[in-house]
Amino acid sequence: MIQSLADYFEALDRLKRGHSINVPKGTKITNDAVSLEAGRGKGSIKKSRPIFVDLIHAIEIAAAEQVKGLNQQKDRLDKAKLNAEQYRLELEAALAREVSLLFELYEVKKQLAKFTGANILPLRPANHRIIRNE
Repeated sequence: MIQSLADYFEALDRLKRGHSINVPKGTKITNDAVSLEAGRGKGSIKKSRPIFVDLIHAIEIAAAEQVKGLNQQKDRLDKAKLNAEQYRLELEAALAREVSLLFELYEVKKQLAKFTGANILPLRPANHRIIRNE
């Protein structure tokens, strides 16, 4: 019976590390998952058997740590999504300001042309090139 208990603890350790053999990786840590990973039948870990008290306690701790790790990942993902949404809103606001300023510039040039009698200068002339100092 001692060897089978060691098999259960080894199975629990594999589940905690994410290196399971008999169950899919990422399986939720439960008594049944540990039983199956140890190569035993589902339900072989019984709370009524005193020999499993320490094992059940270790499984409960590992399950709580697994849930805590998943919650931390979910929190990080939620925070990243909020940051992405905030950046998108800031980008849209900046683009709206730029379009507004371009429209205002166009209107001012139109008024200037009316007062001076000159042609309206385009915002970006066709022969406009960026000159870089090298």
